[in-house]
Amino acid sequence: MARSLHAAPRWALLLSLVILLSCLISPGAAVKHENFKKCDQSGFCKRNRAYADDVYAKGSSWSSPYELDSNSIQFKDGQLQGVILKTVSAGEKVRLPLTVSFLESGVARVVVDEEKRTKGDIELRHESKARKQRYNEAGKWALVGGLELSKSASLDPETEAGVTKVLYGPEQKFQAIIRHAPFEVDFQRDGETHVKFNDRGYLNVEHWRAKVDEPKEDQAEDQSTWWEESFGGNTDSKPKGPESVGLDITFPGYVHVFGIPEHADSLSLKETRGGSGNHDEPYRLYNSDVFEYELNSPMTLYGAIPFMQAHRKDSTVGVFWLNAAETWVDIVKSKTSANPLSLGVGAKTTTQTHWFSESGQLDVFVFLGPTPQDLSKTYGELTGYTQLPQQFAIAYHQCRWNYVTDEDVKDVDRKFDRYQIPYDVIWLDIEYTDGKKYFTWDPLTFPNPEGMQGQLDESERKLVIILDPHIKNEANYPIVDDLKSKNLGVRNKDGDLYEGWCWPGSSHWVDCFNPAAIDWWASLFKYDKFKGTLRNMFVWNDMNEPSVFNGPETTMPKDNIHYGDWEHRDIHNVNGMTLVNATYKGLLERKKGEVRRPFVLTRSFYAGTQRLGAMWTGDNQANWDHLAASLPMVLNNGIAGFPFAGADVGGFFGNPSKDLLTRWYQAGIWYPFFRAHAHIDTRRREPYLAGEPYTAIISQAIRLRYQLLPAWYTAFHEASVNGTPIVRPQYYVHPSDEHGFALDDQLYLGSTGLLAKPVVTEGATSVDIYIADDEKYYDYFDYTVYQGGRKKHIVPAPLEKVPLLMQGGHIIPRKDRPRRSSGLMKWDPYTLVVTLDKNGQAEGTLYVDDGETFDFERGAYIHRRFSFSDSTLASENLGTKGPKTAEYLKAMSGVRVEKIVIVDAPQQWQEKSSVTVIEEGAKSGSTAPLEFHLQQNGKAPYAIVKNPGVGIGKTWRIEF
Repeated sequence: MARSLHAAPRWALLLSLVILLSCLISPGAAVKHENFKKCDQSGFCKRNRAYADDVYAKGSSWSSPYELDSNSIQFKDGQLQGVILKTVSAGEKVRLPLTVSFLESGVARVVVDEEKRTKGDIELRHESKARKQRYNEAGKWALVGGLELSKSASLDPETEAGVTKVLYGPEQKFQAIIRHAPFEVDFQRDGETHVKFNDRGYLNVEHWRAKVDEPKEDQAEDQSTWWEESFGGNTDSKPKGPESVGLDITFPGYVHVFGIPEHADSLSLKETRGGSGNHDEPYRLYNSDVFEYELNSPMTLYGAIPFMQAHRKDSTVGVFWLNAAETWVDIVKSKTSANPLSLGVGAKTTTQTHWFSESGQLDVFVFLGPTPQDLSKTYGELTGYTQLPQQFAIAYHQCRWNYVTDEDVKDVDRKFDRYQIPYDVIWLDIEYTDGKKYFTWDPLTFPNPEGMQGQLDESERKLVIILDPHIKNEANYPIVDDLKSKNLGVRNKDGDLYEGWCWPGSSHWVDCFNPAAIDWWASLFKYDKFKGTLRNMFVWNDMNEPSVFNGPETTMPKDNIHYGDWEHRDIHNVNGMTLVNATYKGLLERKKGEVRRPFVLTRSFYAGTQRLGAMWTGDNQANWDHLAASLPMVLNNGIAGFPFAGADVGGFFGNPSKDLLTRWYQAGIWYPFFRAHAHIDTRRREPYLAGEPYTAIISQAIRLRYQLLPAWYTAFHEASVNGTPIVRPQYYVHPSDEHGFALDDQLYLGSTGLLAKPVVTEGATSVDIYIADDEKYYDYFDYTVYQGGRKKHIVPAPLEKVPLLMQGGHIIPRKDRPRRSSGLMKWDPYTLVVTLDKNGQAEGTLYVDDGETFDFERGAYIHRRFSFSDSTLASENLGTKGPKTAEYLKAMSGVRVEKIVIVDAPQQWQEKSSVTVIEEGAKSGSTAPLEFHLQQNGKAPYAIVKNPGVGIGKTWRIEF
């Protein structure tokens, strides 16, 4: 919740309420642009853009001041080192150490630093306590592996003078061509350039220089934002002076670029230098508490993942800009033609991007693909794959700001049962605390939290509570007393404990860059410390950008100081992740011997946060446009390596109509993180309050999510081992079909072939689903056949219908028995839905474990491949044995397949009444009844095998 009500004097609170109510009446125009910088209000952004404009204007007369000193180059063990010289004047050159690492994975990493700052050979102004070096620890938080240097990378001895060429990657099919003067790098695959550095000459490393109180009259550069900068009544002291880094990165021949979340924008990123349909501002990455954010905007939001992919027919490449400071990205697309007389024939579009960050190193990873899956895997090796969560976490979550008492929670829980609506988690926002003091309960409204959690536990349900990083500054509050006495908080520029305002009023912020603060925060979750919490309690970290109501841009001053004496400007975008890391550790260590997978939801995030939990898109609005925008936002997060993503179902601000609420649930069941949430001033909107027919339709949608939980959990497992998105955009599944590259309103669930296109338009009774291939697609509910590639198909979608197709060639695992929660489904039997392709074949997988512990790491899981060909359905093992395998398989031995549905079954099966079942270890085969259903009016025939009796963890085959 980015709620922008400042904890302030009573008159200010009342004024804020009036403003808030007016916002709720006319949503969409409420974002306060004056609270957030535009590029020309951000000194380094304005300077780097002006630098680019100047270079562009000079054209061929421009000479870049950066050159690689040929005599400094050394290459050893897959790594090239040298020094880039920046010519400042005829007699002055700045030395910038360069390291280019060629990794075993085929990724290349380019790092540029600044020698004077590296050596600490600079002077800080204002007696600052900050570090003198450029920030070089973002990798400590973002990177977890994949950094092994290539054993096969080698220099090409036949390179001409002034050029260094390195061969690397699989079978040395990648090349890095490094030009010395000016410094440029081309990254090639199979002899073709796919990524270019400094092709346009925008490389800009702002070197340290001493402040001159009276600059020379002929000083050409505008120094007005070098030494201090004011915005919104706050002045940034900038003790290190200007220190930004900028670089142009070009993708020759690529029209579409994706990624760099989080923005409320399309999947395919727009140009940012103006023109029809484009943005005038660069995409900004500066984690911020943006109240009622607007759509179709490059404006910053709550999280930042500086990972961009470029895609064209059968080729995907990407870059990861490892920098935790405020960052902006410009995008320009240009058309070029090899033959100027060809009048556009053979013209290709090139996407040119320009990246610049306020401080830190220039540290960029280059991925040459060639497939989207290659990028997911190699990026995941670096930053970690998404956490495999507990089973409950991928089911339905019920939340609002706020459930007001423990009896209120219990009443909601009972009503879900009364109306037979499944759910797994109920959430508590800040009002459960005693006066906004975290790790406490309000003694009047939540006098019996154990009883509340106990009732939830009877149905295998969980409680999630909010815990934010701001700690109330109040006497006799043990948490803040600890924070102060142990010096665990963020400091201001003078080195004193920083004080700002958030929900509790005067607050201090825990500094989770400090290892001692991490340990302290983690210790607070122990049962004997956090009284009233049970084992079914989990955590929501909000406001962790951090949100500071009276701070510049509603966050901390950039000259605040963190552990290690790094300025806040250096670490801002990774700050939120550090709290999640500490919370994750706390949930792991609540009680000795009780090791279960944590669940943490975060609003602020950075590259690598996917290892620790889930995110959501923040404070959206209850209107149709925000429903539509949620799909590209969730998809974009998925391809950027953080697929456990969702949006507030129903919209956080405002009161949705019943039609909108219903359609939002039908869309929300396709978010990997599926949670309803609402603002404190909205009307209650639990599904059972909607009234008929809405309650029944919403319940049906939620039950569809639960029915498909086996497919969802399998998709989560796949993401956790190879980085693939849980829900996938069109280009990811069909990388050859150019017509689908920009599509972002339909999605595929994992590898299941399930294709969903939620209704996001008021009053719509049908949707146009685009099909890329010539495979058969079947309506999920009645098996209507849709076929015909590269065109849209009209699919009926009355209010009660979820538009959902099944691509031929897949086997989809389900559980068809409705239960109150996913935990109560653990021992239920499975249904397998087999959708035959045009060759009469199908394949699918199923992953199962206990859904709770880490025992799967020791073999306690089932991983099966199902395949159908030559009239035989077979199950084979994909798992590897571990010390826990036998015990788990024994526990699951009673879980069986109760039904098999074959869609588009051969018509000759009409004559059959049974199938032969052969299970591993059985003394002889058995039979199971077969029912054949012939359909008319464009619907595929189908067959059902009832009770084949095969174990879900066994090897078996069924012959038709």
